[in-house]
Amino acid sequence: MALIPRTVDAATNAVPEGARRLAVPAIAIGVVAAILYFGRVFFITSMIAVIIAFILEPFVALLMRVRLPRSVASFVVCSLALLFLYVIGMGAYSQLSVLYEDLPKYGQRIGDIVDGVRLKLQTVEENTYRMILPARQRRLEEERARAQQQQAAAKKRGRKAEPAAPLPAPPAPAPPQPEGTPLADYLYARLSSFYRILLMASFIPFLVYFMLSWRDHINRSFLQFFRGEDRMVAARSLAGIAEMVRAFVVGNFLLGLLLALISSLAFWAIHLPYPMLVGPLSGFLSLVPYVGLPLSMLPPLFAALGVNLVAIYVLVIVITSMLHLLALNLLYPKIVGSRVHLNPLVVTFSLMLWGFLWDAPGLLLAIPLTAGVKAVCDNVKDLRPFGKFLGD
Repeated sequence: MALIPRTVDAATNAVPEGARRLAVPAIAIGVVAAILYFGRVFFITSMIAVIIAFILEPFVALLMRVRLPRSVASFVVCSLALLFLYVIGMGAYSQLSVLYEDLPKYGQRIGDIVDGVRLKLQTVEENTYRMILPARQRRLEEERARAQQQQAAAKKRGRKAEPAAPLPAPPAPAPPQPEGTPLADYLYARLSSFYRILLMASFIPFLVYFMLSWRDHINRSFLQFFRGEDRMVAARSLAGIAEMVRAFVVGNFLLGLLLALISSLAFWAIHLPYPMLVGPLSGFLSLVPYVGLPLSMLPPLFAALGVNLVAIYVLVIVITSMLHLLALNLLYPKIVGSRVHLNPLVVTFSLMLWGFLWDAPGLLLAIPLTAGVKAVCDNVKDLRPFGKFLGD
């Protein structure tokens, strides 16, 4: 009989223990998600710096082969990268300055389009009002006739007719609200966010330089946290993350350059204004997951307003759609997909998760982050089933 209480105690203790095992991971996941969400500016900046460092590391290693110290090689590579960005920025600025002079013409085109849409909506509204108005007038006339009949019946009975209830007055129009510029209101509301973003972006060149120049020290210090076989696993995981992220980013960059070149040549052939500006924009926007096609159409369609021909609009849509489908179905699997090895379901969920946590930057960083997680799972023995689940 003494065994029964022990059995009951064991059963009652098993329930809290099972609940504790489920609660601890759930709380940990919630805490990590909250940290990633509220610290997204810091983490996005750090991840961008890490990705750029992974991209530039082969160039640093190439300069080190000619007997340059790592610090000097890192400085040279970072300086050349900033110079490359400066040249691209100056080219874009020259195109934008010319576009700025033509903005009144584009504004007039957009105004004409908006006025045309507004006239069509007004016509539809007037037609709808004409259909509804006769029924309303008939209802008012029936109410007046009924009130007159009641007054006539009351006079015949020799008593004063009750005055008819007045019709409800139409509601007074709402006072006009002060109009403001939507862009100015948005900038004013988001000024602090823009300031934080600009502040964090200014740290990226310094972070990249220190990550490159102190790479060996960082690797040795990181590996000191592990012992024995775990140290080898950590080293392989770091190498796998670097290789996979570098393959993804470099592959996307090369594919974007190819699409930018082809788009610029195609837009120049159809005499689209500013082909050297809208071509690269359309090519790189085409690589944005899921929304790349409509985004890639916006710059050339805006440039086509200067010509305002139906044939140009059709050619822009056809060229952009064909290039997007070609890149997505033929070039992307060969250049990028064969190196990342992520199945489409995992890619979709990762885009949803990181897009929710980090908005638009999360969509751009979702695949390299998930690829890095897969690289860790592939090298850790206990996590290999998760790596196989994430893979294709």
